[in-house]
Amino acid sequence: MELPSWSAVAAALPWVVTPAVSAWRLLDSTPLPPPGPLVGAPPRVSVIVPARNEVRNIERLVRSVLATTWPDLELIVVDDHSSDGTGALARTAGHGDPRLVVFEPPSLPEGWFGKQWACWCGAQRATGDRLLFADADTWHAPGLVARMVRAQDDSAADLLSVAGTQELRTFWERVVMPLPFLFLLLRFGGLNACERATSPRGVIANGQCLIMRRTTYQDLGGHEAVRDTVAEDLRLAQHVRAHGGVVAVRAGLDAQRTRMYRSLGAIVAGWSKNIYAGGKHMLPPAFRPLFRLTLPVGPLLLLAPALLVVAAWIGSVPPWLGQAGAIALASQTVWAAVMYRWLQLPVWYAFAHPLGSAAMLWVTLVAAVRGDAVTWAGRTYAAR
Repeated sequence: MELPSWSAVAAALPWVVTPAVSAWRLLDSTPLPPPGPLVGAPPRVSVIVPARNEVRNIERLVRSVLATTWPDLELIVVDDHSSDGTGALARTAGHGDPRLVVFEPPSLPEGWFGKQWACWCGAQRATGDRLLFADADTWHAPGLVARMVRAQDDSAADLLSVAGTQELRTFWERVVMPLPFLFLLLRFGGLNACERATSPRGVIANGQCLIMRRTTYQDLGGHEAVRDTVAEDLRLAQHVRAHGGVVAVRAGLDAQRTRMYRSLGAIVAGWSKNIYAGGKHMLPPAFRPLFRLTLPVGPLLLLAPALLVVAAWIGSVPPWLGQAGAIALASQTVWAAVMYRWLQLPVWYAFAHPLGSAAMLWVTLVAAVRGDAVTWAGRTYAAR
């Protein structure tokens, strides 16, 4: 058996080293603490859920939040002009629980995105000292609120969000969905890097589950300040940091779960909405036009080893390049297997990772073409 050349090994090195460095950086992440002892009266927490045509998810969310161990809580479901009975099902799921409020906000004003408007209206209706914003497609463990309150108090965070478990059930969810989070890991590092960031562009938040003090939210303008941006969670975190606030993220894999998308079409629609129009805010303004042009580079780099192996097999590239591709492809597969084992999913999905990279390449191409034009939940926006 012929050993690969040094040229092949050197060419494959970035695909071997980068996953290892990413895994090492991920270790710099603090989990949610256990619930702490209550000293004095617990703060009232308002859980605010923007919900537009979420009949598939809303019952699970309502039941899980109302099962909380937190003693002083209200759940506000903002039924954002749904046409599928979301509001009625939310009320049914609440079984008359007085802690549940379901209401429909006024019509969407010009210049607002729907989610921000629903969150803003919910915040105006809320009576809590802490405002916990949660997506309708999430599930909350009974102790989540208590653990988030303690984490926010321990870290003195003005905005704290939770990175929970992403529920991946179908083939395409499992081969595509890990990739956007890999790119976020490469960009930001472990979760603790958020608190050390000196620039607003160095922070991030997960809008699926985040908590703010009411006073901070009101003083900084809340969702009104980010009313016309796609990644409202990222922009809200940046807004807080720009005003001297502390932004923190905690791992809560056992405490919160989300199922974002259920099909390849939904994945493409969802991520192509976010990946440029929202992702551009991670960069200085001067680099944003270039970012749009270079969006496909990341998926292409992930796909390159498989392409090189095929090209070598048909004889269109030198053998050493084919060897480099084989080494890189083997490294990617091993690391993908480790990831799927950690996610408690069948490890054979690791062999399908080139398909995931190809799908993500398509997502970035769609996003690059669309630019700031965004269509979501039956509405069309022009992102700022």
